[in-house]
Amino acid sequence: MRTSDKSLNSSLHKEIENMLVQTIADLRDLEESRTFLSDFFNASELEAFTKRLAIAYWLSKGRSYNNIKDNLKVSSATIATVQSVMDKAGFKLALKKIGAEEWANQWADRIKKFVKK
Repeated sequence: MRTSDKSLNSSLHKEIENMLVQTIADLRDLEESRTFLSDFFNASELEAFTKRLAIAYWLSKGRSYNNIKDNLKVSSATIATVQSVMDKAGFKLALKKIGAEEWANQWADRIKKFVKK
């Protein structure tokens, strides 16, 4: 599916962008989110967004370009592009959310081990 090269009226653009953002914000759980994303994006679009997030995550963890290239099957240029925007608020927010989830999972595992004793 190809979008038009013609620009939208700015107020209409803002309105429909807000509708998309609100739709995403209203998704209740992982399954609803997965359903929305898999139906809304085609396979290559979803893979591109997924890889972009993975690149940012792995860069934040100190992985090398070669490691990322080999594992995610992306180019050095793609990695460099992601690295150049990692200081933007959206990437920082996503990485913060991922970090919080990791922390919560680690503590949940520790608590489960403690309770089993």
